[in-house]
Amino acid sequence: MSLHPHIIEPVPDETARIARAAFPKGHPYLTFRDALGTIFQDEDFAPLYAHTGQPGFTPWRLALVTIMQFRENLADRQAAEAVRARIDWKYLLGLELTDPGFDFSVLSEFRDRLLAGSAGELLLDQLLERCQALGLLTARGQQRTDSTHVLAAIRVMNRLELVAETLRAALNALATVAPDWLQGLAPLVWYERYGKRIEDTRLPQGQAKRDAYAQTVGEDGFHLLDALDAPDTPEGLRELPIIATLRQTWQRHYERSTGEGTPSGHPAVSRVRFKANRDLPPAAEGIESPYDPEARYRQKCDTQWTGYMVHVSETCEPTAPHLLTQVYTTTAAVHEAQCTAPIHAALEEKDLAPQEHFVDAAYMSADLLVASRDDHGITLRGPTRPSQGLQAHTERAYTLHQFTVDWEQRQAHCPKARSRPCGGSIAIARASPIPLCASASRTAVPVPPGRCASGPRRPGAACICRRRSALKRSRRPGLGMPVRRDGNAINVAPGSKGRSRKACGPSACDEAAIGA
Repeated sequence: MSLHPHIIEPVPDETARIARAAFPKGHPYLTFRDALGTIFQDEDFAPLYAHTGQPGFTPWRLALVTIMQFRENLADRQAAEAVRARIDWKYLLGLELTDPGFDFSVLSEFRDRLLAGSAGELLLDQLLERCQALGLLTARGQQRTDSTHVLAAIRVMNRLELVAETLRAALNALATVAPDWLQGLAPLVWYERYGKRIEDTRLPQGQAKRDAYAQTVGEDGFHLLDALDAPDTPEGLRELPIIATLRQTWQRHYERSTGEGTPSGHPAVSRVRFKANRDLPPAAEGIESPYDPEARYRQKCDTQWTGYMVHVSETCEPTAPHLLTQVYTTTAAVHEAQCTAPIHAALEEKDLAPQEHFVDAAYMSADLLVASRDDHGITLRGPTRPSQGLQAHTERAYTLHQFTVDWEQRQAHCPKARSRPCGGSIAIARASPIPLCASASRTAVPVPPGRCASGPRRPGAACICRRRSALKRSRRPGLGMPVRRDGNAINVAPGSKGRSRKACGPSACDEAAIGA
């Protein structure tokens, strides 16, 4: 298919007359066309098409159809039928009333072009540019970000099904690329063992038989991988994506050891063991399906799923329309706190960085509060996570709010002790922006054990392991403020709901740190 850009004509007179008569009180699609125009131009999609070949359907119309299809949750056939039959769609697309539309298969082909050309964000970026030109979207306002889970379009399998289906998928891929090579390698039993999808076969019953089957599959997989590593293997087979998936799956679920050679001079015997569940690496590293190797398992509170996380940012100005500004997708194994900085960088690249960014507790940490303001000029607002330190779980223990620091005199004031010069190198209460512990001095009122610190400590030891500038910024009024459901800040003292859990170490100390 080739692209021949056309000049976008106004809405045909007859289409406009019938549409306005049918919707005298207005319609969202009519308002969309009148206020925003077509948004897209054929030239925007020129890199996705060849220069020669049969002319394709106008891509700017396909882009709008794709958006409307998503908005109304329509299948391709239903969307193509709406183009033919609905007057509101014809108005937005600028079509004559007699236009027959297109075949539904054109939509899937257009989406494939967007994916192949990594142009999925083009649909959102063009809309944002148009809204900026009309003054509907400006930088340095208020935005909020939240996430939701996305299920992968795969069948969730247990470990035994996963390894067998991964090997079967690899064999099918090799049979397509190098059938003669695979036929000379594969024994006849493989055709029976891996000829059908694993869920369509009957797995062995009983733990002993299942263990034997898992070991057999493991040996078959290693036999195939060894053959692929041989010098006479055809070019390109090792680079197939499914082979990389097979290697990673076998590395996770199997362990191969080579014993010593026999006294008769026979070579050493390779032993394959199917790992126990307790020996597996973290679940975040495991492939859950050979047909979607990026999908990952995650459990968040009471929700368990295999797939991805999508982080959606939108404006939340009270007097302006709410518009999506950024969509950031990661695997399910990536925590929200790891996405805050990339989201800020992407918004700044679009010149849409907010002044205030409202998020939930998962996106917050003490370092992110400071880095967001220093690096991007963004005030991060949201509830902080509760402290996980010893004092938070010890009855009648002293919290950080009960300590005060005199930076000029280099003194820490304990609730039960008189002020004394700070010294020592104790760094506890790491879950706080002010990691501070001060025990009683020899002349002060004794502090009961466990109130300030755990374990043996020399009298009077205290340490503040945080940059002084970072501490002052993190204690500014409003920074880290909790947020209501409507996006407005709650006027409470920062830190009243706990502190973010962040490690504190020597790298956090500088000349402003107090301690030996």
